[in-house]
Amino acid sequence: MKAQDYMNREDNYGAHNYHPLPVVLEKGEGVFVWDVDGKRYFDFLSAYSAVNQGHCHPAIIKALTDQAQKLTLTSRAFYNNVLGEYEEYITKFFGYDKVLPMNTGAEADETALKLCRKWAYKKKGIAENMAKIVVCENNFHGRTITIVSMSTDPDAKKDFGPFTPGFVTIPYNDIPALEKALEDPNVAGFLVEPIQGEAGVYVPEEGYLKKAFDICKAKNVLFIADEVQTGIARTGRMLACDWEGVKADILILGKAVSGGVLPISAVLANNDIMLCIKPGEHGSTFGGNPLAGKVAIAALEVIKNEKLTENSERLGNIFREELKKIDSPRVELVRGKGLLNAVVIKPMAGKTAWDVCLSLRDNGLLAKPTHDHIIRFAPPLVITEKQILEAVAIIKKTILEMDK
Repeated sequence: MKAQDYMNREDNYGAHNYHPLPVVLEKGEGVFVWDVDGKRYFDFLSAYSAVNQGHCHPAIIKALTDQAQKLTLTSRAFYNNVLGEYEEYITKFFGYDKVLPMNTGAEADETALKLCRKWAYKKKGIAENMAKIVVCENNFHGRTITIVSMSTDPDAKKDFGPFTPGFVTIPYNDIPALEKALEDPNVAGFLVEPIQGEAGVYVPEEGYLKKAFDICKAKNVLFIADEVQTGIARTGRMLACDWEGVKADILILGKAVSGGVLPISAVLANNDIMLCIKPGEHGSTFGGNPLAGKVAIAALEVIKNEKLTENSERLGNIFREELKKIDSPRVELVRGKGLLNAVVIKPMAGKTAWDVCLSLRDNGLLAKPTHDHIIRFAPPLVITEKQILEAVAIIKKTILEMDK
């Protein structure tokens, strides 16, 4: 089969809910992926930051294969000999009393919303069905009905109503707006991305997270951090909230918890919040399965042992500095933290960010636009300085060629 045959088959038999870049991948290792024709590319999307540890990291794959030959799933109907080990490891790793294991980032966000509401009624004393959760404009927390109910993206909402009530939307990076919203005594939580990834790697002003956290504390409101994309060393800290010394009341993790090997997500909180949920009130058939437990431990060990947090901060600084040197009217802005970065592209001569990504593909680097005018650059954190500079050379060459 040729590449077009694979794409045609997906179009014929799969739902059309994605618009992929026209490249068909069949192999990955470290920072590279190969297509079905054997061409190698730098992967600068990392499965939306799920592959922080690099493709097919041998330590994670070994944990997967070793456990897969013993036991993969029991469901939570029974105990197994791995879940407790994983729960102890991840709670100590991030400094929380309890973890509630799930599978996808969207499931983890839904879990956090349920925890927050349960806490509101059991502990804060909000009247039944009156709890509100404050969210931010241009957020992206997933695609479920409840999560799109708090989205401001028309594509996410059109023709999917009626929507779940109970959300108050305010501008991102706006402390006065948060203060005003929290005057309502029925507000139970504030759900926020430390950096808005899908919105185009929008980094808030320094001090925003700490001020928001302090306001929440003063009003007895839970600070809920969605670190599905920004967590696990992506921004140059283990968690993006660590940049401002903020420890969320509810922490949402996913993606790189597994190094891209399995769908694994986690919600962490202390006992006062987590123990509001009782048996039968929440669960998942696959959440906390033995295979996931061993994979997650291995994935987090890789982050720690290979010092990928430090690598992310150092190389992210180099990457942004080099991109800012590109002398092109097409490059309007470079922003980011660690190895979560974006370039705002000015449409010129009918060429958009999508066209830039097509040319990057031709030159051996894969990235994906968001909102038509922004390209997100997020390579695996195992990338080396030499590889970063090679990738920058590809980006520079591509943009300057398009300027001619």
